Amino acid sequence: MHPLRTLILAAGANDAVRRLVATAPVSRDVVRRFVAGESTDDVVAVTARLVDDGLSVSLDYLGEDTSDELVAEQNVQAYLRLLDRLHTDGLSAHAEASVKLSSIGQALDERLALDNASRIAAAAEQCGTTITLDMEDHSTTDSTLRVLAELRRTWPWVGAVLQAYLRRTLDDCVALAGSGSRVRLCKGAYAEPASVAFAHPHEVDLSYVRCANALLAGRGYPMFATHDPRLVAVIAERALWYGRKPGSYEYQMLYGIRPDEQRRLVNSGEAVRVYVPYGEQWYGYLMRRLAERPANTAFFLRSLAGRS
Repeated sequence: MHPLRTLILAAGANDAVRRLVATAPVSRDVVRRFVAGESTDDVVAVTARLVDDGLSVSLDYLGEDTSDELVAEQNVQAYLRLLDRLHTDGLSAHAEASVKLSSIGQALDERLALDNASRIAAAAEQCGTTITLDMEDHSTTDSTLRVLAELRRTWPWVGAVLQAYLRRTLDDCVALAGSGSRVRLCKGAYAEPASVAFAHPHEVDLSYVRCANALLAGRGYPMFATHDPRLVAVIAERALWYGRKPGSYEYQMLYGIRPDEQRRLVNSGEAVRVYVPYGEQWYGYLMRRLAERPANTAFFLRSLAGRS
């Protein structure tokens, strides 16, 4: 693992660093590059701008590892409010919700997480949109896939997320590449042991391409989450090889990262979805994004120092 990535992930768990970042005068301006805001109004306004630019959106209400049933319910209510606003503002056709099961009770009880996810999926259906279940650290993978399978009994359009750095993921891609299956493939941003995850970036890239091939060869709808120019080019070439037309798959990128590339792809006829996080619990998300691409750290540190 990149030594800077290790340091950033450690900072993500350090309360003293969190307080420093949260109280620094320019922190919120920096965070705004990667996070759409803290309220439903904030994120709906950002969504409308992105949709006007021809982009689709997946919205994540930040929060995870919830160990309080009341907090889990508050997170569910936040998603229900969001979906209602998307419908009211005419954005449902272009914006869905991304849901972390750990934010809605998975650590307390898998059944609770399933019930809460079912409420969100039912609301999404009523509002004319979809949801995708985010994937978290490897210890929750089997649980998340079990919940996914149950949800798909009623809502077959519920999206899955698979992480290329896990050694198991190629098999999961093959299993989830069936007709109509929506699968987001990402590299992965959690610190994982070498026993379950590839450690070297080149190994992760090779795994990503193998998994992309499996998804493109299937009959589902692959969603390729990457900012890596090499992988973007490889996906375009492999999609052509498998006879995939634009619109039968999509690229996904994070809000605030490579926005010019997002628009370039849209202008070339590709489907592009932007993953947009919002909410008060932005610190852990920001640390993982910096760890995923340590080059982002230079921007962040310059901003904290008042130089950008």
